[in-house]
Amino acid sequence: MSQLLMTQIPSEPVVSIVIGLSLITLLVLLLPFLVKRIEENLELFFLSMGILAVTISGLWSWELVMEALKAPVMIGVIPIGIFQVVLVFGLIIHFYHEAFCLGIIKIASRMGSYIFISILILVTGLLSSVISVIVTAVLLSEVISALPLEKMARVKLAVVSCFAVGLGACLTPIGEPLSTILVAKLSGPPYYADFLFPLRVFGIYIIPGVLLMAVFGAFFIGKNIKLKILKHKIEYTETIKTVIVRSIRVFFFVAALILLGEGLKPLVIWYFVHIPASALYWINILSAILDNATLTAVEIGPTMELKQITGIILGLLIAGGMLIPGNIPNIVAAARLKISMKEWAIIGIPLGLAIMAIYFIVMLPLFFS
Repeated sequence: MSQLLMTQIPSEPVVSIVIGLSLITLLVLLLPFLVKRIEENLELFFLSMGILAVTISGLWSWELVMEALKAPVMIGVIPIGIFQVVLVFGLIIHFYHEAFCLGIIKIASRMGSYIFISILILVTGLLSSVISVIVTAVLLSEVISALPLEKMARVKLAVVSCFAVGLGACLTPIGEPLSTILVAKLSGPPYYADFLFPLRVFGIYIIPGVLLMAVFGAFFIGKNIKLKILKHKIEYTETIKTVIVRSIRVFFFVAALILLGEGLKPLVIWYFVHIPASALYWINILSAILDNATLTAVEIGPTMELKQITGIILGLLIAGGMLIPGNIPNIVAAARLKISMKEWAIIGIPLGLAIMAIYFIVMLPLFFS
């Protein structure tokens, strides 16, 4: 691996690298939908694509390897990450699943399906910026797993909820790495970004968006579970082994996204940074398969206008909900609820495109002011 070290990205595009990385991007977008074996082993596929992308880019370094290994198990310098949270919460639910499920069913039956779903989406969407997207995603997944839903209704609820969680987590640096990086990069002049900078700038777009997702989710899914909650018989098939294996799979998925994001960075640097903000908003649809924190680190800078920053961040956040690799909540929910890439895409892609179109219309005065 040391023979592959190259810490600097060439200032001008290299044809062989462009072709190789473009092909990897195409494979990542298509193969999970075309090959069932890949769909069933998504984290290993993304890991292999990430390794290949970094190799083609020539960006291997010990720092990158350590980052890929640390990202799933650490939040900053705190030795708690998605791997431990998924594992610990999974084990707690394993041993206390009956009490947990009965509690969720009791609350849901008293509220009714429409109100319960709307509150679930709204609360988790906004709570993610306070207790972190990781903890929120695990709690959300366990709540959904306790509900008496048919498979497609479960997929719909997971996708809609994860869109809300992915949006809401951006409101503070606690929520997710994207916000942490954003605040760090804009901490100097002219923005002097502080802890509440994301809330001040994006709150006017994100909070109404989470609220609308809650209302939409209630009517989109609530009709499918009306009254079933009262008749639900608790079924729990998780074993300690499946809990551990799921945690390991999530570990590799997060590590894979770190490598893939770093490997594809030359394409972003060579081409994306020269695109107008309104176009970047749509091109950042690649956030559906890439780590949005990496894209934030590459694209955002203090010399950009606020309208450019707003367009980029909202594009990244919304597109991140379209496919499983796009956001941490998606990865956690898909692993816990056994949702395939195709099942997620059937709901996530049209919903994400609709949300992006609505936001684009809302932001037209901002983009062209």
